[in-house]
Amino acid sequence: MSQAEVNAVKGRGELRDKPQRTAGRRTTFYGTLFRNELLTTFRRWRTLALLAVLAAVPILVGIAVKIETSDGSSAGPGRGGGPAFISQITNNGLFLVFTALAATLPFFLPMAIGVIAGDAIAGEANSGTLRYLLVAPAGRTRLLLTKYATVMAFCLVATLVVAVSALTVGALLFPLGDLTTISGTQISFTEGLGRALLIALIVAVSLIGVAALGLFVSTLTSSGIAAMATTVGLLITIQILDQIPQLHAIQPYFFSHYWLSFADLMRDPVYWDDLVKNLEIQALYAAVFGSAAWARFTAKDITA
Repeated sequence: MSQAEVNAVKGRGELRDKPQRTAGRRTTFYGTLFRNELLTTFRRWRTLALLAVLAAVPILVGIAVKIETSDGSSAGPGRGGGPAFISQITNNGLFLVFTALAATLPFFLPMAIGVIAGDAIAGEANSGTLRYLLVAPAGRTRLLLTKYATVMAFCLVATLVVAVSALTVGALLFPLGDLTTISGTQISFTEGLGRALLIALIVAVSLIGVAALGLFVSTLTSSGIAAMATTVGLLITIQILDQIPQLHAIQPYFFSHYWLSFADLMRDPVYWDDLVKNLEIQALYAAVFGSAAWARFTAKDITA
């Protein structure tokens, strides 16, 4: 074979390998972009402060229950009410995980998600870095998806912070052992721990609707504070509307309506109907507001 033929064969091989190398570089770039977004988000003092507040809630609840029951009485509705499962904490510290998630889900967790999601795009525009991000070969769609994936990562981390803090405090202040389910049956501590992890994951997924809503609001303004305030305001409004009996016909369509359905995972057997409805509602909100955020962001004139 002549040298020219050898060079031709090598050239064809390089052409075949070039798309693979290009795809590999593109994947590496997107992975780097996502990693940088995660690092930027979790290194901010605001993010760390939000996580610290979330971690403090189970500590306060655990200490309050310990003080309240120090005279041998039980916590719960008979002593002024409280979050779900609170009357069971003194019998088993693992119930503090369920109580803490029930206490933080209506406001603290979604508020934290609203702050992070609301600042995702608007914060970049306000600081003047959004244009520079778009100069990189990421594209608006992929940048938006990266921002949403980062918010979802925060949802998971925030939920796990609450769960781990509650488990630690529960183990330190109360006994651990087999659990009694809502149905009255006994399950082992290991199975209870597995259900606690599953509940934490369900709670994290329950926040994807808020995350999509916050991201959409973030594309509407160049002020991070305005976006965060609007998202939190909408969250509070929906929570209030969900408590008005006259609106019962539309309440099942609110993203917060089935949030506390995770308690059904503590039944034996597990009651799945409301859990499935919750996941369907979250998927609907994610699709609607995610599409709205994409439509707005891809057509938006970026001036900052």
